[in-house]
Amino acid sequence: GIPRSPSEAMEELEHTCPQPRLTLTAPAPFADETSCQCQAPHEKLTIAQARLGTPVDRPVRVYADGIFDLFHSGHARALMQAKTLFPNSYLLVGVCSDDLTHKFKGFTVMNETERYEALRHCRYVDEVIRDAPWTLTPEFLEKHKIDFVAHDDIPYSSAGSDDVYKHIKEAGMFVPTQRTEGISTSDIITRIVRDYDVYARRNLQRGYTAKELNVSFINEKKYRFQNQVDKMKEKVKNVEEKSKEFVYKVEEKSHDLIQKWEEKSREFIGNFLELFGPDGAWKQMFQERSGRMLQAFSPRQSPNSSPTRGRSPSRSPSPPWVFSKASPPSSPKAASASLSSMSEGDEDEK
Repeated sequence: GIPRSPSEAMEELEHTCPQPRLTLTAPAPFADETSCQCQAPHEKLTIAQARLGTPVDRPVRVYADGIFDLFHSGHARALMQAKTLFPNSYLLVGVCSDDLTHKFKGFTVMNETERYEALRHCRYVDEVIRDAPWTLTPEFLEKHKIDFVAHDDIPYSSAGSDDVYKHIKEAGMFVPTQRTEGISTSDIITRIVRDYDVYARRNLQRGYTAKELNVSFINEKKYRFQNQVDKMKEKVKNVEEKSKEFVYKVEEKSHDLIQKWEEKSREFIGNFLELFGPDGAWKQMFQERSGRMLQAFSPRQSPNSSPTRGRSPSRSPSPPWVFSKASPPSSPKAASASLSSMSEGDEDEK
């Protein structure tokens, strides 16, 4: 066939750029350890094109850099914003070395190896570039095929420049992210410095030596004494809490006992009234027994028509001369009259 020019052959090359990570079961790779080197031409994209998801044959390569000392949620949120700027993006994160950081910014808490590893285990990062440059050069951007640089829009003055991202902004490659208020590496360090005594005592208690903490002999003794005082306070506090808990349980038990006693009392009073009250069972039983006793002591009387009522054969008539005790004679005349009448009666009977 017809021989093709080198430019035509280059255009037919497919993009072999690394794709975004689809799995989060492994840390992100380092840039100098990846073997994939794309040979296809890297056409410049505009932000509008990138937001439409073009080109379809490769992801948009976004770069973010920083120190990332004491990696915290503010760092992670900034990287999340950089990762989600475009529908299909590949996030490269550059981390500056200790030498550059100590020279231009100051001493760090974490060393460079620790900071590299912290970035590798962030879920939004696809690739980590170690020993990143302080100022981005065209050669660095071309080497890593970077389309856009993501950073907060506050001018970052350093290394003799009012804004180290000024040339990136002029080239139309800068995409701003938003800072997270209330959290930063400086804020965390300020808390540690402010509460230095607390953390020194804490680490002494956990087994660190005064030499490791750079604490003087006098301060070491002071901190250890304060730790002993705190332990005593904690013991007293525990005793007070246990005492309060014991008193509460006693009160709770007493309340239960009183409640049960009241229930039993009401039950006892109810049973007592049911037995001995005005209409109780004891009164009814007493009335029944009283009736039976009255019947036993009082025999039944004979009817008026009974012959024994007029004259009882077992009784002899009283002699007429016997005076009734119930009605003695009121006078001698009456007595003689009664005697004469009885004598007349006797004569008649004869």
